[in-house]
Amino acid sequence: MPDKRNIIILSVSAGSGHVRAAEALRSAFQKEDTDLEVNMLDTFRYASPIMEKLVLGTYMEMLRLTPSLYGYIYRQSEKGQPLSGFAKKEFGRILSTFSASRLVEYIDQHSPEAVICTHPFPLGVLSGLRKRGKSQYLTVGAVTDLTIHPYWVFPEVDLYLVGAERLVEDLVDFGIQKTRAYASGIPIDPIFSRRVDRKAVMQHYNLDQSLATILVMGGGLGLGPLEESVRALGSMELKCQIIVVAGNNRQLKEKLEQMAPGLSNRLCVLGYTDNIHQLMDAADMMVSKAGGLSCAEALAKRLPLFIMNPLPGQEERNTQFLVSAGAAVAVSSVEDLADKITRRVNNPRELMEMSQAAAQLGRPEAARVAAAIIRQRISAKCAGGYRRITGMDKDRDGISRWIYNKIFIKR
Repeated sequence: MPDKRNIIILSVSAGSGHVRAAEALRSAFQKEDTDLEVNMLDTFRYASPIMEKLVLGTYMEMLRLTPSLYGYIYRQSEKGQPLSGFAKKEFGRILSTFSASRLVEYIDQHSPEAVICTHPFPLGVLSGLRKRGKSQYLTVGAVTDLTIHPYWVFPEVDLYLVGAERLVEDLVDFGIQKTRAYASGIPIDPIFSRRVDRKAVMQHYNLDQSLATILVMGGGLGLGPLEESVRALGSMELKCQIIVVAGNNRQLKEKLEQMAPGLSNRLCVLGYTDNIHQLMDAADMMVSKAGGLSCAEALAKRLPLFIMNPLPGQEERNTQFLVSAGAAVAVSSVEDLADKITRRVNNPRELMEMSQAAAQLGRPEAARVAAAIIRQRISAKCAGGYRRITGMDKDRDGISRWIYNKIFIKR
């Protein structure tokens, strides 16, 4: 039996978003409760390196070589499609066979109050354990996209945290009780809730405050026609300036730096940086893929999004969600990107409406809200089981007031 109260967060390093969400939750818990130990685990790397290589290796190669095939499989496994039932069950059985025993051993060693999953695969394993009566802890799924895929849905899960109210209704359509879902927002680093001095950021990067500023992000997987997009933006007749984050791709960074002198618009090229939140405050809009975490961070900063080449599957669904909400524009080509940005910059009202739509969806405090909800559920469970909180859950305003008091008045 461990000496300290603790929580376990299970993630999977498929791209960077699931891990970043886990890190944001860990940070939020540790800030609010210094007596709580928070253990974060890369599930398959720990429990089954074979499954990590097989499943995640196949996933990454499929995205790199045949993204359309991944998109087809994703769509065929959505609600009502041929792979949404039997394939999910068989896939979960295989994952459990290879990873459940080590995961159970790890969980038993820590005796956690809650286990939170930021990826559906470990959530499926925990669901299987609950069916067999091997879990007494609170089981939480923190969904990291703006869509609900059937592979996230398990009736044994105690609590779902999702990015928007519409997704609560989607879970209800899947048969999940509304009392088990809460629109906390996608967990992001609390640093995105802080406003920074835009003038100071502009001066630091030698940027002109009077020009439209476009932030271009390549995404955690480094995929997408970033180089071509930057060339098109840099060659526009529209006077603007472009901040490009190339991440750890040194070759791309060097190419962009060589390209910069020949462009009519100023180009500021950055490699890996840990101040994305400051760059977002400096920018007027963002060009990006549609990863759940990157979109959530941009929404928290009220940034209009121009989405280029979303990956088939969840990124396409994220794009559809954001476009329908008015916070994003889908872009079909580099030429289309330049045209659509020019139109919005020349019509400030359209850009302002996109920013307002982003603000409506943004949840800058999502990680802290999620942590508060989980702590409340743990307290209610300790006081008398899940039945004790059912009445309170029916009054969602009551929960909101409780969270507000815990987070904002405490500040």
